[in-house]
Amino acid sequence: MVKNKIINVQGREIALISDKVNDYISLTDMARYRDPERTNYIIQNWMRTRSAIEFCGLWEQLNNLDFKGIEFDAFKNESGANSFALTPQRWIDTTNAKGIISKSGRYGGTFAHRDIAFEFATWISAEFKFYFIKEFQRLKADENDRLKLTWNLQRTLAKVNYRIHTDAIKENLIPETLTKEKINFVYANEADLLNVALFGITAKQWRDENPKADGNIRDEATIEQLVVISNMESINAVLIHQGLAQSERLQQLNSIAITQMKSLVGNKQLDKMK
Repeated sequence: MVKNKIINVQGREIALISDKVNDYISLTDMARYRDPERTNYIIQNWMRTRSAIEFCGLWEQLNNLDFKGIEFDAFKNESGANSFALTPQRWIDTTNAKGIISKSGRYGGTFAHRDIAFEFATWISAEFKFYFIKEFQRLKADENDRLKLTWNLQRTLAKVNYRIHTDAIKENLIPETLTKEKINFVYANEADLLNVALFGITAKQWRDENPKADGNIRDEATIEQLVVISNMESINAVLIHQGLAQSERLQQLNSIAITQMKSLVGNKQLDKMK
């Protein structure tokens, strides 16, 4: 999980954490809308209702293969009774639930997957849910805009370096007497040199393995891979000028790709761009 993000709903700060795929929203912060001093009571009061248990159970059945259905049925049968009580931690421990998580520490509290958090917001207040969804949508739109900017920046960088790369090929590898078809073959061959060095396969091999894909191997690349491929294009241009054989360059580029990917994977600055 990445560090907390904050949205402001009607003057109240609500924390979110993400695992790059799913967003988990603080039910503790949301409960302050009803009662700032008794957030645990608000959450437990919601979880003891049959509608909340049925919704959370359905979410788990659709998204969690390890969910314990028998234990869930027992909670559902008890729900609504005056003597029934259910805490988030008991729900997690008993059913192996993944949609609700408890965090300790300064930024701790009860967090829930956004689907469940939206359901909780409905129970709190229709007005609160309306403003909450609007702010959440604004946050995701901002994140998408930043991602597009980063993606376009990396694609532009790759195109600039590709020009340097192809110029080096033209000056050093392509005799003037070659036909246009043979020149194109050399360009493709050099592009695949980088593909093999980084991805381990050629563009054609990737297309054969992904016949339904709309783009090519580089269109599906991660930000880290785009950074490395753009670096490798510049490095390969230098190696070409130095007169190194393709087999030697492939070995060097593969070693460079491994080293750079190790440095970039988990890089906090790149993680912020995702």
